[in-house]
Amino acid sequence: MVRALSSFYHALLLVVAALVGPHPATAQSVPVRVGVILDWSSPASSAVSLRRRTGIQMAVQDFYAAHPGSATRVELHFRDSAGDVVGAASAAVDLIKNVQVQAIIGPKTSPEAEFVAHLGSRAHVPVLSYSATSPSLSPAQTPYFMRTAANDSFQATPIAAVLASFGWRAVTVLHEDSPYGTGILPALANALQSVGSAGILDRVPVPTGADADALDAILYRLRTQPTRVFVVHATHELAVRLFRRASKAGMMSDGYAWVATDSVGSFLDRFDPKDLDSMQGVVSLRPQVQFTNQVKNFSARFRARFRREHPASDDEVLNDATVVRLWSYDTAWAIAAAAETASVSGPAFRTPQNSTARTDLDRLGVSATGAALLRAVLNTTFDGMAGRFKLVDGQLQVAAYEVVNIIGNGVMTVGLWTPESGISRDLKVGSGNAARQLKPILWPGEVLSPPRGWTASQDGRVLNVTVPVKHGFKEFVDVVWEKNLTTPKITGYCIDVFDAVMKNLPYPVSYHYVPYNDSSESYEMLVDQVSGGEDDIAVGDVTIRASRMDKVEFTMPFTESGWAMVVATRPDRSASMWIFLQPLTTSLWLASLAFFCFTGFVVWVIEHRVNPEFRGTPSQQFGLIFYFSFSTLVFAHKEKLESNLSRFVVIIWVFVVLILTSSYTASLTSMLTVQQLQPTVTDVKELQRRGHYIGYQEGSFIEPFLTKIGFDERKMKKYSSAEQYADALSKGSAKGGVDAVFDEIPYLKLFLSHHCDGLYMQVGPVYKTDGFGFVFPRGSPMAGDVSREILRLAEGDQMAQIEKKYFGEPGTCQNALGGIGGAGSSNLSFQSFGGLFLITGVVSSLMLLLYLTIFAYREREELREAEAKAEAEAGSGSVSVRRLRAWMQHFDRRDLKSPTFKTWNDGSVGNGGSYFAGRTSDGGAADASMTPRAAGEEHAMGGTSPLSVYISSEMNAGSSPEGTPASEISESFEQRMEGAAASFEVTRPTTSQIVII
Repeated sequence: MVRALSSFYHALLLVVAALVGPHPATAQSVPVRVGVILDWSSPASSAVSLRRRTGIQMAVQDFYAAHPGSATRVELHFRDSAGDVVGAASAAVDLIKNVQVQAIIGPKTSPEAEFVAHLGSRAHVPVLSYSATSPSLSPAQTPYFMRTAANDSFQATPIAAVLASFGWRAVTVLHEDSPYGTGILPALANALQSVGSAGILDRVPVPTGADADALDAILYRLRTQPTRVFVVHATHELAVRLFRRASKAGMMSDGYAWVATDSVGSFLDRFDPKDLDSMQGVVSLRPQVQFTNQVKNFSARFRARFRREHPASDDEVLNDATVVRLWSYDTAWAIAAAAETASVSGPAFRTPQNSTARTDLDRLGVSATGAALLRAVLNTTFDGMAGRFKLVDGQLQVAAYEVVNIIGNGVMTVGLWTPESGISRDLKVGSGNAARQLKPILWPGEVLSPPRGWTASQDGRVLNVTVPVKHGFKEFVDVVWEKNLTTPKITGYCIDVFDAVMKNLPYPVSYHYVPYNDSSESYEMLVDQVSGGEDDIAVGDVTIRASRMDKVEFTMPFTESGWAMVVATRPDRSASMWIFLQPLTTSLWLASLAFFCFTGFVVWVIEHRVNPEFRGTPSQQFGLIFYFSFSTLVFAHKEKLESNLSRFVVIIWVFVVLILTSSYTASLTSMLTVQQLQPTVTDVKELQRRGHYIGYQEGSFIEPFLTKIGFDERKMKKYSSAEQYADALSKGSAKGGVDAVFDEIPYLKLFLSHHCDGLYMQVGPVYKTDGFGFVFPRGSPMAGDVSREILRLAEGDQMAQIEKKYFGEPGTCQNALGGIGGAGSSNLSFQSFGGLFLITGVVSSLMLLLYLTIFAYREREELREAEAKAEAEAGSGSVSVRRLRAWMQHFDRRDLKSPTFKTWNDGSVGNGGSYFAGRTSDGGAADASMTPRAAGEEHAMGGTSPLSVYISSEMNAGSSPEGTPASEISESFEQRMEGAAASFEVTRPTTSQIVII
């Protein structure tokens, strides 16, 4: 609101100033002389100069109308440059020497301004130019020069953003052949590269004074090129003549795109309707000017004053104020404001004391007020007609560029560009993609759809696609001349891929294949066919190389990359007698052994008290632990398990053993079969040291690389087919062949797929190169489209089908391609089976813990009695040791509660002691009714073991056998026998011996 009131107040003062007229300088005002150099050399230039003079005069008058109490007063002195550098220099010398101006505005062009800037720097007179925009004119080189316009290099980034928004990747730049025209090229090239957009396909200099014939010659040459996007940077006079001839040449029609710099967009007021008619559809830039009330008021006052002062002029000034007119206004205002701020005194020049001065240049004095006035202008900031006036490094900063489209007799704004937001529809940038795009543009030919930017077939002609003529490896490219046909039949993997890609392009492309017979010598000549313009595209097994990319454009590769060597194989006679140990690593062998023992121990603990199969002498029991666990390797364990806990442990362990044995068998089989063949040569250094012959494919780029890594050219032989490779490798160097063949990976894969019997093998390192690509001319936009279609083709199944057609099923001959040893050479590690061992270890531990818990709970009374008895008895060792021994002794006894021993015990007593009928009075062996395991237990080691207590008693006599104390008979067992006697009437044998285990 405050700014609106301020603008209204400022506009009101300007209106009053216009009505009252110029204010004469007061007696206290200090005159500040300012020279203005304009161009009156031609009627067109005179019309423009009239406008500029009127605008500058209005700026000075408006400033003092807004600041009536100013202590300084600018006096304007106008001079004519005559439209050339010498005239501008002469005018500047006159202003400095004779008028003693303290600042100069102008001149118009960059070459003129450059000369005047040097004069100003010498005389310390600030030079302000509102129209010299060439980047070659730098304030850093001429410190007293200030550019109150936008540097042309500032608009390079907006132009690149416009091109990128339409996806154009190649443009032709037509620039004026002058310092002004060439100054923008470096900035434009960098901007295009930074946004990853179009590249400059061609730079066409256009002479400043080019006539119609010269322009037609340039345009007709451009019509033969594929690009249809042109960037024009030239003065408005040359630009309008160029567009006139382009319209007559048919290049302002559908399919063409023209983007002009602000040399067109900022000078639209100088074009008549006929000029605009030939520029329909052109997109241009210009610094953005917001048409505020202040600007509108100035435009109205300007038109009224111009018509009043020049009633005879036929120049139309009804158009809105252009940015250059507003810049000239702001420049004059800035000088007036700076003179007031710096309190500049009157003109004061120090005359040089040089007696040898020969020209007026030598007699130029030095302004005493120049330095102060220069600093004041550089520090002056205000909201001017064209926007915020602020000089940075002596140059005006532009906040935004406007993208305009020439339609009819005017222009339409289709978007804006700012350094912060880039391209947008307006300054109120939204978050969507639509807000960051340009509005619809009416392109040449009055079409709304954006031009594609290039044409595949210039003037409708069919593209020539050159293909190599190969003597071998014809799966890639095969050229066959058949009878009664004027054109050859061309097939192959590369041809099918190219055809599929071209069919998928979003536009039709006409082409035909042209065989190149000299390609067998070197593919460099094939590439030169494209770089030299003889052919348009090269298709075949052409490797992408950095040296070739300097001449042509490659698509992305459609095959594998790199090159290596293939050698013959021989039987391996160095197999070790201990090869059966290699399938498993040492850690896996030790882990397997540990788990075998652990599993056997767990099963023994669970089954010992309830299963006669797991009882016996200590040596028998230790042997049973190892025998049972290792018998699971061949699933030959015969012992019957009584406990479900041990059965579960064995089930899990058998599964683990099954996986181990299967993996071991597979790994050992792979080792025995793969290692039967070994390469004859394994290292490149070995070939060089022994002086063996090597081979390579004719026409390949590999030959210089082989020489570079140390091979003797006299030991190198050329071959052209896979059959020749096989024959040479089979013979070897001793019989006129070679010991190794070097070639690219696609050829080696094809060769090995034809010889899948293992007689040849790829070995050694893979040297890095790119794969095969299609060749296009430098800057061809089609290369990018083809690369994208190659990616889409590879992502689908069509590429796989083409490979299968020519190279067979993928994945064959992996041993030959895998190098020495193949896949079977890798042994199995503990990490591969860590999960299995974890499962069986956890299960076995849980079952063991569960069993011990159940045992302790069920036998708690007996264990307490055994502990009490052990503590009461005197013996060696501490109480804890005696308790542990008592526990172990109790555990070592049979669990008569189990169904196995309970059935045996009941049967023995019920038969009236038939179990003891076969025993002798001296404690001999039992008869067949006694279990063999129990019989063995009675007589071994005198009836005792580390974990068992054998107790004998003469039940009738009340005495025990010799050497066995009767006191060791368990009370718990006597209680059980008494219970049995109560149920059955049993007559005890007088000589029987009862053995308790």
